[in-house]
Amino acid sequence: MIFVTTGTQAPFNRLVKVMDALASELNGEEIIVQASGVNFETKNVKVVGFLHPKEYSRIFNEARLVISHAGMGSIVSALTKGKPIIVIPRKAALGEHRDDHQVDSARKMEALGYVPVAYDEEQLRTKIINMLMDDSAISEAKIGEYASGSLVSSIRGFLLSS
Repeated sequence: MIFVTTGTQAPFNRLVKVMDALASELNGEEIIVQASGVNFETKNVKVVGFLHPKEYSRIFNEARLVISHAGMGSIVSALTKGKPIIVIPRKAALGEHRDDHQVDSARKMEALGYVPVAYDEEQLRTKIINMLMDDSAISEAKIGEYASGSLVSSIRGFLLSS
């Protein structure tokens, strides 16, 4: 099962549309899309507007692949759980967000080697197909649940010196 999460703040119909179109190429793979404000009827994916946190967590954990907007909550959740994820940032020029902070976040996470990023619908399609067909294409990136001791010490030292 593929879990697509768009966050709850604003519609991300571009992502929902590409996933609905791609679903027909994935041999019946179940795709669950958590999205608010979808303004069209999907044919190949199940769309849910709101998920209780326990249900969200269950679906997230069961998914073999997560597709997400570039929200840090989704990215960090995938990285702490070692869950394969592909990120597609919302773009201000398309009216998907107020600015391009998601593009900036996605670029940084990609540069650090944490997540694969698709900057358009064709890149997303290609990355999904490659990841589903080739396990070696799945990122091994994982982060701990808590900040490293050196980061905590550095912050503590800074705060105590102020």
